[in-house]
Amino acid sequence: MDITLDTPLIQFPGVGEARSKKLEKLGLTRCEQLLTYFPRDYEDRRQIWSIRSAPLGQKVCVRAMVAQHPQLSRIRKGMELVKVHVVDHAGAMHLTFFNQSYVQRALTAGEEYIFYGAVEEQGSRRTMVNPIFEPAGRQGVTGRIVPVYPLTAGISNHLISSLTHLAVEHCAARMPESLPPKVRLAHQLAQAEFSYQNIHFPATPEDLDKARRRFTFEELFYLSAGLALLRGRRDGAVCPPMDPLPKEDFLALLPFAPTQAQSRVMDDIAKDLASGKPMNRLVQGDVGSGKTVVAAYAAWLAVKNGGQAALMAPTEVLAEQHYRSLGPLLQQAGIRVGLLTGALTPKEKRLARQALAAGEIDFVIGTHALISQGVEFARLRLMIADEQHRFGVAQRSALAGKGLTPHVLVMSATPIPRTLALIIYGDLDVSIIDQLPPGRSPVETYVVGEDKRARMYNFVRKLVGEGRQAYLICPAVEDNPEGGELPGGAALKAVTSYAQHLREEVFPDLTLGVLHGKMRPKEKDAVMAAFAAGEIQVLVATTVVEVGVDVPNAALMVVENAERFGLSQLHQLRGRVGRGKHQSYCVLVTQSRSQQARERLKTLASTTDGFQVAEEDLKLRGPGDFFGSRQHGLPQLALADLTSDLLLLQQAQQAARDLLEEDPTLSQPENRPVLERVRKLFSDTPDMFN
Repeated sequence: MDITLDTPLIQFPGVGEARSKKLEKLGLTRCEQLLTYFPRDYEDRRQIWSIRSAPLGQKVCVRAMVAQHPQLSRIRKGMELVKVHVVDHAGAMHLTFFNQSYVQRALTAGEEYIFYGAVEEQGSRRTMVNPIFEPAGRQGVTGRIVPVYPLTAGISNHLISSLTHLAVEHCAARMPESLPPKVRLAHQLAQAEFSYQNIHFPATPEDLDKARRRFTFEELFYLSAGLALLRGRRDGAVCPPMDPLPKEDFLALLPFAPTQAQSRVMDDIAKDLASGKPMNRLVQGDVGSGKTVVAAYAAWLAVKNGGQAALMAPTEVLAEQHYRSLGPLLQQAGIRVGLLTGALTPKEKRLARQALAAGEIDFVIGTHALISQGVEFARLRLMIADEQHRFGVAQRSALAGKGLTPHVLVMSATPIPRTLALIIYGDLDVSIIDQLPPGRSPVETYVVGEDKRARMYNFVRKLVGEGRQAYLICPAVEDNPEGGELPGGAALKAVTSYAQHLREEVFPDLTLGVLHGKMRPKEKDAVMAAFAAGEIQVLVATTVVEVGVDVPNAALMVVENAERFGLSQLHQLRGRVGRGKHQSYCVLVTQSRSQQARERLKTLASTTDGFQVAEEDLKLRGPGDFFGSRQHGLPQLALADLTSDLLLLQQAQQAARDLLEEDPTLSQPENRPVLERVRKLFSDTPDMFN
């Protein structure tokens, strides 16, 4: 058959209706999509070992003969075991297959096979568990570097590999070369045909490196070009400049003097608002650094210049907290402050929307519903997103899609390493509040093992006895039905069962609350409100408290199974305490025996600088884990790793900047493919580059 880039996969050999639907779940419907569906890993099966010479603990190919007929046994309900004894000229090995009864029929005594798996040693006996195998002399993948693809139920790696092999064979040469020739040549990047062949079926590790380098550069180049286009569009936009009013008039409203860092960021904002161009600024500040005051200043400036301002918070409770703190502050200046959240009655929501549309509310505080359809502003000049990681490129673009060009201020208490901020917030200017208000004592942080649990409980009791409150954080909501154990047999703390244990056996005389993500929003809000009001002494929770209301009386944060969390997340949790006048503490409880895990936690204990923590976290875990599921609002990257590929990132950014200097809109015929690829990369927001 003649296969083209547009050939539907249902027409490929071995793909029927059922498989076609399963492939669709992976985003695979056409031949071209197979070519861009890159492997997640590779298995080097080029070398074949004897049983005795095979290195331990790593996956290798071993050639051996089945010595006797495989033995099938059922060890318990739903669990079958096939045991196989294999030999070669140098020794013997025992193979175990779990829930693979077909192996009993597939392996024949007296025949030789190539087994691929990790060789382990139990006493003097060598073993393999669940190896992949194929007959010796008729091998299909032995002797090659084998791609390993992301899969879904009912789709095997063998199937994807076979289909992709056909796609590469027929269509690798037909894939367009979208990188401008001078960019490819300047950076010595492999051609498209070679790269598609070797990203899937590399002849050597060196060929794989060349292909990966080309596609990694390509991804980062298109991402950089997209963000540069957004920045260029913003720089080309105009809006009425705001009068930089005397800052002292705003400062007179405050019961305290701002820090130098706060004052510097206020000046940045005033300059942006007076520039005649839409502001797009990220204000990063560690927990407790005073970002809210900076937001209030921006809102004050916008309203005093005849506009409206909106502040978007990630939760209703946080929105209400901002309303209670900022409302009285700004009302002193004659600013009309409103609230718009899901907790309001239908009538209250309707009246709030009407007041906004009529211009009778100057400054509205609410949740992400503020940028939804149905909410209209009379004269919106400023949008502030607080603690809103998801307020990314797409959301900033959505405002423009409403025909609005307001100034945008994004507040983040998650310190982003400076290197990463270059790309994550590539279309934003960045200000950093790197000072804490005077009088705030750093949170004392301790790393303790299971042997200190009784002392930790006594410490909780002592602080609560002094009138303080405590958080106890768990990594899970419910016990794992499989046992919920960590390597080494340690128990994983779950909120529901742990809270019950604490109530019944440890703190029967204290008031405990429970908070986790599976609760309904109103339930969560009620618990958090009770904790803030001092009605709950100890709050047992998951990380849902990471972004939450201020509870100045909370002086202790205990994190169970602390080794399960990233350093940045632990730092964020730590920031929930130390917000009042009392000395506060953070206790990281770990059951891990790993020296590395303990050293990592000690990094947190040794510094309160969120940016230093973030840099360390990024080195250890990489950006995927660092940000969680697409929190930054950027397109997913298939290959690029923003830490290990940092040099390539800088090269790609420079190449994108150079290209856009020559052709700011990518309208020249030779650059149209670049624009199309940028649009494709940002396909979640298709109108962004129209």
